[in-house]
Amino acid sequence: MTNEEAATVSARNGHAGCLLCGTNNPRSMNLSFLATEDGGVRTQFQTHTELQGYDGILHGGIIASLLDSAMTHCLFYAEVQAVTGDLHVRFVQSVPCDVSLEIRAWILTSYPPLYRLRAEITLEKRLMAWAEAKFMQRRVSS
Repeated sequence: MTNEEAATVSARNGHAGCLLCGTNNPRSMNLSFLATEDGGVRTQFQTHTELQGYDGILHGGIIASLLDSAMTHCLFYAEVQAVTGDLHVRFVQSVPCDVSLEIRAWILTSYPPLYRLRAEITLEKRLMAWAEAKFMQRRVSS
């Protein structure tokens, strides 16, 4: 899937204005997730100092947002629109600014309308942070 097709997945699911992936948001981080063979998603994200908390360290809220966004997109690829009901984040190591991160997510359990997912952020194959979340499927009016 191309980046353009990934952006279409986001827009089709009502996320065009999203701060992390929105194509219609001028402040968007322009995340674009690609489906993996195992049913998950992945992306690369380049950090920068404008996203720091403490000097040289990526803000924890940004980390949580990246993990949540990955899980949301994993559900999009499963043709599910859902909202986060419970999010547990574990910060394993400080994430430096000015590095390229890999972000992955996958579904752990699926009992519609409830879903449980996991996401991980790695830097050069080192686990930096992970999250597990419970999502509730949205009712989408036609």
